[in-house]
Amino acid sequence: MTALARRLKEILIELIDNEYIYFGTGGALGFDTLVAQTVLDLKSDYPQIKLILVLPCLSQTNGWNSRDIEIYEVIKRQADKVVYTSQEYSRGCMHKRNRHLVDNSSVCVCYLTQNIGGTAYTVEYAKRKKLLVINAAEK
Repeated sequence: MTALARRLKEILIELIDNEYIYFGTGGALGFDTLVAQTVLDLKSDYPQIKLILVLPCLSQTNGWNSRDIEIYEVIKRQADKVVYTSQEYSRGCMHKRNRHLVDNSSVCVCYLTQNIGGTAYTVEYAKRKKLLVINAAEK
């Protein structure tokens, strides 16, 4: 298990211990996938928790390699709920997905290492919405 995976597991267990049940993630490669897999792994010890995938569009995996698509499909099948914020890919569909995640959350768990890009925008949006922000990139 990587240091990031251990840190994420600790964060999620602390949230579960504080009675958080619903965990939403955006289904992207990288950190979103790690979060989803960690929530699914924790279900064996915490059967009350739920994984909600908030996906930007039906064609999110276009251009992905077959292994990543396979992992994505396994996660989708095991998720407790799948929400699509748009049917088709469009210029703003990723931002729409991110705003939906923030607007329906009280905590933002992120992996933010630079103050530019989609993650930085979403974290700033979460802060404006007064969410507790936990950055797994920080100790």
